[in-house]
Amino acid sequence: MLTIARACRAVLSAGEPRTKVRLARETARRWRRGELAHLFDVAMPDAPARPDRPELLPPNRMPKRGRGGSERGRVALLHALAHIEFSAIDLAFDCAGRFGAEFPRAFVDDWISVGVDEAMHFAILDRRLRTLGSFYGQLPAHAGLWEAAEATANDSLGRLAVVPMVLEARGLDVTPDTVARFRTAGDEPSARILHRIYTDEIRHVGFGVKWFGQRCAESGVEPAPLWREKVRRYFRGVLKPPFNDSARSQAGLTREFYEVIAC
Repeated sequence: MLTIARACRAVLSAGEPRTKVRLARETARRWRRGELAHLFDVAMPDAPARPDRPELLPPNRMPKRGRGGSERGRVALLHALAHIEFSAIDLAFDCAGRFGAEFPRAFVDDWISVGVDEAMHFAILDRRLRTLGSFYGQLPAHAGLWEAAEATANDSLGRLAVVPMVLEARGLDVTPDTVARFRTAGDEPSARILHRIYTDEIRHVGFGVKWFGQRCAESGVEPAPLWREKVRRYFRGVLKPPFNDSARSQAGLTREFYEVIAC
């Protein structure tokens, strides 16, 4: 029987977007059906495969996107979001395949479900780009999204602290304003897509909070101070308000975590 680790590695090793999406969906389906053994017999790759396009640039070379008022600006923003979701597929399957042996089986359940969500998000964003005369890969994209995974490759709590509880939580902060701007511009189809992604991301952040908290409870450690320690160690950016306290609270990420270290 194929193992969940090998299935996750296959997703990470697929560079072509349609293949990655197909393998993500197939892995989730086979996991739900009990067709993948809960075994971790192979290591995850140091970095995922990437398609030839988009061109990946460091943050200081990325072109300015503006605020999405024009169609060109909205296309650029949707492209950037598609790249984030494409990278998020790998982050989720890497989390399941790399750290699944440290946690109960339900940990894999959760992160495989996140991975298939991210595959769906990418697919609908790419479809929307094509409707607008573009496609994923047409514009350059941020090269640094895998840095958080590299930094936390040997620390499951560090990974949970930074990826869902910082990076995805930041999406909760900024997405409502983006949805409103798309609606103001008359782009309701894109606004609906972004709102769907937003509601899914609350659940994803919640998985990070849940598993971080469970491990802390097992060790008798207070989660908020340990989270701040992990963020200071592994996260290169800064936590800047405004925060969407309501959405964060829905995910279990209360202000006691982030308010103390916000800039």
